[in-house]
Amino acid sequence: MAQRNDDRPRHEQIAADLREQIMAGELSPGMPLPSTHRLVERYSAANPTIQKALRSLKDEGFLYSHQGKGVYVRSRQPFLVEVSPYFTPSPEGYSYDVLEVAEVRPPRDAADALRLPESGTAVIRRRLTRHRGEPVELDMSYYPAEIAAGTELADPRKIRGGAPRILADLGYPERYFTDRVSVRMPTTEEIGLLDLPNVPVIRQFRVIYSDDDRPVEASVLIKGGHLYELLYRQSAT
Repeated sequence: MAQRNDDRPRHEQIAADLREQIMAGELSPGMPLPSTHRLVERYSAANPTIQKALRSLKDEGFLYSHQGKGVYVRSRQPFLVEVSPYFTPSPEGYSYDVLEVAEVRPPRDAADALRLPESGTAVIRRRLTRHRGEPVELDMSYYPAEIAAGTELADPRKIRGGAPRILADLGYPERYFTDRVSVRMPTTEEIGLLDLPNVPVIRQFRVIYSDDDRPVEASVLIKGGHLYELLYRQSAT
């Protein structure tokens, strides 16, 4: 089967090659990159093209500049965001903004996951998580209106103890969840809210179930793909 040619712009091809070297450990953290002159020669590219490639890798967190000394490989540790930032008080360094709380007809996938009837509605809690002031995750959580209406879940204020406490108090303790994970390019709004470079986002679609497999929450979690790895642990027995 014929392979597809890499028809991306030249600066993206160069960035991809350097990124591959960094991920393979050929360019290790703290190591200086070859000079721009050497990169121009290596890739047979114009100086502005090299600078554009380096800018992309800096935006993604792979490189950083040391004034007067050059460009270096950054030590990149995958960033993990736990659900606990949505509990009050939040862990050190984390905070979140409540962007929207309303009763809505949710998107089709959320409505189906919550098993809502055709006219069914849900309470949405839309939030932006920050770590040390920097935006790291956009979250849209939907709760069946028959459960959430008139409760703290429908209140625009932050919830002490988070949604799990409210759901447990209402008789719907969280028992397990499922995740569907996909990758796509960001929307204009996501670029603005998460301050993203031109990178894909990771989209987690999470459905939380209570007793008797009752779905009580459907959430869409959006994170910049340049910052994250997803870790799953499951028993083999």
